[in-house]
Parts: sequence; C-alpha cells; structure tokens
Amino acid sequence: MPLVYATAALIALLFWGVPFARVAASTVQGLLITVSVLWIIFGAILLLTTLKHSGAIKTIRSGFARISPDRRVQMIIIAWLFGSFIEGASGFGTPAAIVAPLLVALGFPAMAAVVIGMMVQSTPVSFGAVGTPIIIGVATGLDQAAIGAQLAAEGSTWEAFLRTVTSEVAIIHGVVGLFMPILMVMMVTRFFGANRSWTEGLSILPFALFTAASFSIPYILTGVFLGPEFPSLLGALVALAIVVPAARTGFLLPKEHWEFAPPEQWPAEWIGELEIKLENLADKAPIGATLAWAPYLLVAGILVLSRVSEDFKAMLTSMSFGMSDIFGEAGVSASIEPLYLPGGILVFVALLTILLHRMRPAQFVTAVTESGRILLGAGFVLAFTIPMVRILINSGVNTADLPSMPVAMSTWLAAAVGDIYPFFTATAGALGAFIAGSNTVSNMMLSQFQYGVAEQLANPVSLFVALQAVGAAAGNMIAIHNVVAASATVGFLGREGAVIAKTIIPTIYYLVFVGIIGLIGVAIL
Repeated sequence: MPLVYATAALIALLFWGVPFARVAASTVQGLLITVSVLWIIFGAILLLTTLKHSGAIKTIRSGFARISPDRRVQMIIIAWLFGSFIEGASGFGTPAAIVAPLLVALGFPAMAAVVIGMMVQSTPVSFGAVGTPIIIGVATGLDQAAIGAQLAAEGSTWEAFLRTVTSEVAIIHGVVGLFMPILMVMMVTRFFGANRSWTEGLSILPFALFTAASFSIPYILTGVFLGPEFPSLLGALVALAIVVPAARTGFLLPKEHWEFAPPEQWPAEWIGELEIKLENLADKAPIGATLAWAPYLLVAGILVLSRVSEDFKAMLTSMSFGMSDIFGEAGVSASIEPLYLPGGILVFVALLTILLHRMRPAQFVTAVTESGRILLGAGFVLAFTIPMVRILINSGVNTADLPSMPVAMSTWLAAAVGDIYPFFTATAGALGAFIAGSNTVSNMMLSQFQYGVAEQLANPVSLFVALQAVGAAAGNMIAIHNVVAASATVGFLGREGAVIAKTIIPTIYYLVFVGIIGLIGVAIL
C-alpha cells in the first residue's frame, strides 16, 4: 500500500497535473478519515477482547454446544447466525477468527472450521462493524461534494442516495444469502463427510431455509428502514431468538443426526497444530448467559437509539473536530465525531462491561493491549490506502483537463464492455476485496469507479454502487488476509491455498447470482 500510494501521488502530479497542494490536502483528508475507521475498529475489537477476558465468550460457546448434537445444526447456528452477529458487531475478519476455534473446540476438523468461518464472510459483511463498509467505505469512496450537488439539482440529497444504496445492498444480500446456510452444510458433507456426498446435507434443507429466512427478513427490513449500522446485528439477534428455541424442540430437523467420521480417520491435512483451549476462569464465578450477552445487546440498543432519536443524536454529534477546505482546496474536508461513530459506543459499552462482569483492572488492561496490537496492523495499511483513494477521487481538479481517475477508468471500461457490465460489477468488487482483504477498502477504491461506469452506460448509479458493495462482501470469502487470520486461530497456517480452493465455490455462486440480479435490475430500472 505505501507503493500504491506513492504511485497514485506521482501519477496525479506528473500525468494528471493535479496541484501539489491538492495532493497534500487529499493525503491529510485521508489520514483524518483513517482515524475514524481505526476508532471503529478499536472499539469493535476492544469489546470482543473484553468479553474474552471477562469469561463471557466462554459462556456463549458453552451455550451453543448444548443446542444440538447434529453437526449441521451446530454449524448453521454457530457459524451463520452467531458469526453474522459478530460480523455486525466487529467486522474486519473477526467472525472467522472466533467461529473457527469455537467449531474446533466442539470437535470439527480444523480445515472444515476455517472453510465454514470463511463462508460467513459474505451476506453479513456489507453491514459489518456496525455498517463500516457502507458508512465509511462507500461514503468516503464517492465524491460526496460533486454527487451531492448533482443530487440537489435533481431535488434529492446525499442522505437519500445512501439510504437507497443501503436498501438495495440489503435486498440483494438477503435474497442471495437465503441459500448460503444449506450451501455451507453441503460443502461440509461433500468435503469432510465420511461419504463425501453433496446430497447428504440436503436432508436439513427445511431447517436451513427456515434459519436463512429468519435472518434475511429482519436483515432486509432493518437495512431498508433503519440504515447500514444494524442489518447484520439485528438480523442475527432476531434469528438467534427464533432459531435456537426451534432447534431445541427439533423443529424441521431430520430424525438422524449427522456426524463426522471418528477423528482417527481424518486425513492429516484436515487437522490443525494448535489445541483449542477455552479461557481459564477458575479464579472468578461463571457468567450467566444473559449477563454474557448483555454488552452486545447494549451496543445494539444504543446504536438504534443514536440513529432514531434526534435529541440523542444531537448530543453525540456535538463533539466534532476536523478540517475544512484543507490547504485552501475547496471541497477537500473531513471531520470526526468520536461519540457518534460506532467506535465511541463500542468503547463505552466495553467500559460498562468492567462493572457488569466485575472484571479486574488488569484483565481490561490486557484486553486494551491486545486490541491495540491488532490496530497497529490495520492502521499501517489504512494510513496509505485511504489517502490513495482520496487522491484518486480528488484528481478531477487538474491542469491536464482530464476527468478524475475513477471516471477515466470507468469511461474506458464502459466503452470496452458495454451493456453486459452489470453482470461483472460485483466481480470487480470481489477482486478488490481479494486484493485488499477488506470490503471497506474495496468500496473505497472502486465505488466512484462503479458510479462512473453506471453514468457512462446510463444505468442506475445506486444499483451499481450496491452491486459493488455486495461483490466486495462476497470477495471476503477468498480474501487472503482473512483466510490467514482464521487459519492462525486453529494452527492451520501454510495451507491457505487448500481453503481458498474450496471457498471459491460459494464465491462463484454468490457472484453469478448477484450478476444475474444486476442484469435484471438494469432491465427493470
């Protein structure tokens, strides 16, 4: 990313004729946006590590293990629903890093656990980390000033446009995601079952579709009516409240329980090198299930309140700092609202957890240290990625009389591909996520590009941006960064290629389905 940033800056200065002050202003703007993103990441990871050290994660794990002995039920509930919830709360690859060791602890082969964990990196990802891929990725990846002025001339607003994009993302994901739980089961029965059978997983189809619908319906409604912060969080919470009791009663479940072959029959390539150990909490009383879930419920409640109550929102947004027209460059501005951003709410709940779970100060200090260590890696990448994106977007002001770089790219692509491009829009987003390891970064890099292609083809611009966001989410299933992170949690490093060779199957399913929706959407709209 440092090399990519330097390349973008040199192209802007030497070939596009962008003034040095504008390149410098774009860099500062990008760094300010980076602070906002890192604040969200820090809050998300801090809450997660706090719950780990308080013992709440151990309680949550144990509760899932008692729901059903059927491995198919366990993977649907733990991976798809709980993983989606963790994605909504934390994002940035954490679901796979949590789900994989949890499944191994329950007796799943390490490779199967990583593959399952990666498949969660699809439908919930566009609204991961309380909406970061949309509210940061899409919003900062588009030229808000130019688009806002264009929308105002048409009698609309930037806020209405972003709501439309959010709604379309939720609807597309909700439809395509209906078949992800059954595909997840079939992948496991085919590649890790004793009989290597695709059809062996189909006997749980009614329960899988019931689970998918329980998640997708509130997910879509939340995206349409509440905004990008909540679909994955609330969709998973509602589904867990519906599906877990149903599973306990055997609702729609087959009579026969499915199990892996005995571990001694597993190929060596399935097995990780690390023993999965639950946290040792012998020095403190066990935490009840309600108390263990309380911090996540508080996050969901406060987030909803902050977005629907104008008075509460005004209080949180009263603290703001940033820069306008940086270095005198019109429209190059950025601001940070630390209390209103999801990071502020997540940190507040993490602090409340100290009291709720009666943690020792040393435990919380350890959680902060772990979170900071994770933040350093993400910070280094984003500190170059976001300024690079801002240089591209702001390059429309130049002495060469050229359009901005994303518009130039989209003009060329529209002429080369033509009317079939809607089928490939999501695939471009997926490639961005595969390279960058992040839906958010893919959206930052490519949203303006996709917007420009839509304009060149006279197609709905919001649909193209939505297809970009959906494709970037699907690309997370094969993102090397995420595969490595998930593999590391179960001692499976060095075999990431074998994982990607399997997760490419659901990725292709997702992109083909979304591509067809894109073609239909263009024809209708």
